Amino acid sequence: MKQEKIDRINELARKAKSEGLTAEETEERRLLREEYLEAVRTNFRQTLESIKFVDKDER
Repeated sequence: MKQEKIDRINELARKAKSEGLTAEETEERRLLREEYLEAVRTNFRQTLESIKFVDKDER
């Protein structure tokens, strides 16, 4: 995910705490969060798939 999108998520989070969001901003935040979580899940899945287990008794 591009840094600009992460920055936008953070910007919307700050605005939500300070003054609230419009309906459009709330929807934008929801979509950006979904995209962010999918990227995290994908990266985590790739990390798990690259792990090799080694049995020390088989050396």
